[in-house]
Formats: sequence, structure tokens, C-alpha cells
Amino acid sequence: MIPVATRDVLAADLAQAERSRQPIAPLTAAHPEIDVVDAYEIQLINIRQRVAEGARVVGHKVGLSSLAMQQMMGVDEPDYGHLLDEMQVFEDIPVKADKYLYPRVEVEVGFVLAHDLPGADCTEDDVLKATEAFVPAIELIDTRITDWKIALCDTIADNASSAGFVLGAARVSPNDVDIKEIDAVLTRNGEVVAKGRSDAVLGNPVTAVAWLARKVESFGVRLRKGDIVLPGSCTRAIDARSGDNFVADFAGLGSVRLSFE
Repeated sequence: MIPVATRDVLAADLAQAERSRQPIAPLTAAHPEIDVVDAYEIQLINIRQRVAEGARVVGHKVGLSSLAMQQMMGVDEPDYGHLLDEMQVFEDIPVKADKYLYPRVEVEVGFVLAHDLPGADCTEDDVLKATEAFVPAIELIDTRITDWKIALCDTIADNASSAGFVLGAARVSPNDVDIKEIDAVLTRNGEVVAKGRSDAVLGNPVTAVAWLARKVESFGVRLRKGDIVLPGSCTRAIDARSGDNFVADFAGLGSVRLSFE
């Protein structure tokens, strides 16, 4: 655990790194005593500041939702971050690659909620009943930590390394597709660079959303009607460069594009 004043300083360092696009050393290097609660509180400091400046929370993302990533980080559960309206990018507008430090893309089956979710008692059935539609999505991830040299608390404090997201046009009812069996293919400039299936996310992306609803309640956060939830990536993360054009195709769910200039 670290003092509240130290949390404030580290939150300010991360915010400045994002604004200036000058990365910083891992928080955990200078403060090995930092814990997960500290990290989430640091994340919330910056989210509250951005909301105070006019941003709006439009949803959440789940990270570390594959067994391989959890083992790599030495944890037994995912993490989460906030999605803000100002983080949304669009299929028909190229993203400036130099706006980010180390951008990567991940392929996700997004959820759009039609109803609020319960908190501590949220079940997978609750998630399915509350979901208006699944949507093809790409998450743009980034780190404000030099060269992605992150430990668990570094990425949590850094909004779970989230930087942007784009949604495809399709909206598919949970009644019309098996959420556990959606194959996904990611191409970059026409070349296949990653393949995966939706059950790479905790065996079922619905499980990740239910976990998220339970987890965020402990920090005074709830998942609300209209929220977008990104439950975790179907594929490994792929580096993005200026001039790259990505297309993620999902079986039964359509596609989504993201380009960089």
C-alpha cells in the first residue's frame, strides 16, 4: 500500500505521459509496495479528472482475460479499465499513429447493454438478459510505460492500457449467435496477422462481463444501460504503425475496420 499523496503524484505522472507522449518508468520499479487497490485508485483519479474536464464514461474494458496472459502476469483474475467517449475512434476516419506511444490492436466481441447490471451478485444469465446486442470491435491499446515493460499494477493504474476503441456497424442479438463460438480473423494491409475464437476469453466472454460487474461494484462503479463492454481479446495484440489498415472479421457478426496514418 502507498500513501494517498503518492497515488496522486503517480496519477499525475501517467496523465502527463499520455498528454506529452513521453513514456515513464514502471510505477512498480520505484514503488514495489504498490498493490492492486492502489493501482485501481490511481486509475480512478485520472478518470475522475477527465470526466471533470468534460469526458463521459461510456463503458468498460476487461484485460488479462486469457489464461496465458494471467499466467504471464502472475495473477488469477482479469483487470479492467474505463472507456470514455473521447476514446472512441471510427471506421471511416484514420487515426494518427503518433497520437500514441506504442499502439497495438486487439480483436473483441463487444457488448451493448440494454439494462443496468447487478453488482456483487451478477451472473452470466444476468449479463445475457441485459445485453441488447453483440458488436464487432477493435480495441486500441497503448501504454504510458516505457517499452511495455509493465507489471500488473502498472497496467491497472494506466487504465488497463486502454487508449481507444472502434465498433463495427453490425448489432447481433444474443439469441442469434453462440457467443462462445465466434471465429475472428484480423488482417493488416490485407495479410492475416491473427486468428482466434471468442471462447479464448475466459471460455466465454459473458463470464468476463459478469466478473466485471461484480468487480467494479467494490470501487463504487456499476455497469449501466447503454454501456459498451469490451470483455477481452480473441487474439494476441498486434503492433500498429502509420499506414496500417486493419480489418477484423467475425463469423456471424460482421466486421470492423481501423486505419492509421
